[in-house]
Amino acid sequence: MSAARALLAAMLLAATGAARAGLPRGCERPPDVSAAQQHRLLRFAALVRETLAASGAQAALVARSGTDLSRLGLRYSHAAVALPDGLGSPWAVRQLYYACAEGVPRLFDQGLAGFVAGTDDVRVGYVSLLLLPPDAAAPLAAAALDEPLALALLNARYSANAYPFSTRFQNCNQWLAELLAAAAGGARTRAAAQAWLRGAGYAPEPVRVPPWLLLAGHLVPWLHFGDHPAGQLDAGLVQTSLPAALDAFALARWPGARRVELCHGPHGLLRRDGGPPLADGCVPQPGDRVLPTD
Repeated sequence: MSAARALLAAMLLAATGAARAGLPRGCERPPDVSAAQQHRLLRFAALVRETLAASGAQAALVARSGTDLSRLGLRYSHAAVALPDGLGSPWAVRQLYYACAEGVPRLFDQGLAGFVAGTDDVRVGYVSLLLLPPDAAAPLAAAALDEPLALALLNARYSANAYPFSTRFQNCNQWLAELLAAAAGGARTRAAAQAWLRGAGYAPEPVRVPPWLLLAGHLVPWLHFGDHPAGQLDAGLVQTSLPAALDAFALARWPGARRVELCHGPHGLLRRDGGPPLADGCVPQPGDRVLPTD
C-alpha cells in the first residue's frame, strides 16, 4: 500500500461513522412517499412518456437522478435504454439492475413510472432524454431486444463504480455503454465492446472523490476499487461510466441526437429542449416550459 493509500485508510478508521452516513443509499429501504408526492411522480412519468412518444424516436437513452451524487457534483446516476415497444409497455426501459437480496446484477425491464420513482429524493427529481437519430436508434433497439446479446454483455459481478475498461466488474451505465458498442460496432463480448469504445473515443471524465469513499469498498459490498488504475486512486480520482459520459459520447458520435431534460419540484414540472442543464431545485428559468402537476 502506498503512503497516500495508507493515510486514506487511517482517515477512514478515524471517521467510519461519517463515512457510512455519507454513502449513497444503495440497497437501503427507499424513502417514504406521501400520496401527494406519488401523484406528482406519476404525473412526471406521464410527461416523460408523452415527450418520448411525441419525439418519433425509435430508441432513447434515459437517465434519472436516482442515487444522490450531489456531493460529487453529479446530477444523474443511472441510465437505461427506452424503447417505444417490445418491452411490455410503451416506452418501457431495459437496464442493468442490482438485485440487493441476491447480491447479483440482472437485466430488468421496467415501466417509466417505476423507473422515475427510483430516487433518493422524492421532492425534486430530474430525467434526461437523449433522442437518437434513426441510424443510431434502430441498431440500438435491435441490440437491446436481442436477449442473448444483452445477456452476453451482462457481467456476473457488480460494482457501482466499475472501471470502464476492465471486465472484472460492471455497473448499470457500463452495460449500456457496451450495448451501444454492440449496436454501433458489432461487438459480441464485453472485451470487444470495451475495445471498440476505447477506439471510438469513449473516455468518461474521472470524478474526484472524498478520501473515505476510496476505501468504502471494505464496508459496502457493491463498491470495489480493485479494477481501477492505482495512479488514479492515489490522485483521488475514480473513472467510471455515468450518464453524462454516455450522453457526451452519443452526442459526439451522432450529432443529430436531441437532448431533452425534465424535472419535477415545488414549482411544478419543467421541460428544457437542449441548452444548459436545468437549474438546481427545479427552479424555472427563462425559456423553460412549466407544466402543472395536476
